[in-house]
Amino acid sequence: QVQLVESGGGLVQAGGSLRLSCAASGSIFRWTVMGWYRQAPGKQRELVANIISGGTINYADSVKGRFTISRDNAKNTVYLQMNSLKPEDTAVYYCNAYYSGKPFWGQGTQVTVSS
Repeated sequence: QVQLVESGGGLVQAGGSLRLSCAASGSIFRWTVMGWYRQAPGKQRELVANIISGGTINYADSVKGRFTISRDNAKNTVYLQMNSLKPEDTAVYYCNAYYSGKPFWGQGTQVTVSS
């Protein structure tokens, strides 16, 4: 089993920054993808950004140029640096990872951007 523990959410004014962290522990073998999704009230969960083990990084169009995803392999941790935040970035952010071909999710962390 794999545990994903998120941290770093909170309340910030528009234009501000937050950094999310997601630390993986447990049976963390054969990592293939690690990243972040978000879900706003009344909307479907959507991909924000992810890193694929071969080095590919993907971003949603809505966050390109503002968010940066990175991974510390030694710490099995993925980060999401969020700059120039907008009210429409308000959502619960979920860490997602694939280990040994199986998907795992974190519990979610709330990000609220006030206008």
